[in-house]
Amino acid sequence: MEIPTIPDQIFYLIILIIVAFVLLIIAFQWRKVAQSKNSILMLEKEIELKKMSMVEKDIESKRLMDNPIPLPQDKQDSLSAIRQSTTDVRSEVGYLHTEINERLARLEAQTEQKKLEKMLKEIEAKEAKLKKMDKK
Repeated sequence: MEIPTIPDQIFYLIILIIVAFVLLIIAFQWRKVAQSKNSILMLEKEIELKKMSMVEKDIESKRLMDNPIPLPQDKQDSLSAIRQSTTDVRSEVGYLHTEINERLARLEAQTEQKKLEKMLKEIEAKEAKLKKMDKK
């Protein structure tokens, strides 16, 4: 019994189709990689532009703070009141943060003290038990 052979032309056609398919896949992957590189470059440029915009806004606000626009007295008083109110709120927030941190530190210390006292009692009880055993 003979194994049927594939004619050379059909064999070459199959190889050609496989190679074309592989080249097509490679081309699509290459295109995806190029598109992602472009997307990354665009995002980097966008981030740079946003940073520059933020720096420009910061510089502009500093310039405005350095060169105050002359305001009527009532508006200056209003701004002063707002600044004072902001300062008061910030100091209150700072105080509350400090108080919370101190109370947490005290609570941790008390908890640690209770644990250590309990451990000490356990150790003393075990020592007493050992002394009783040694006396027997």
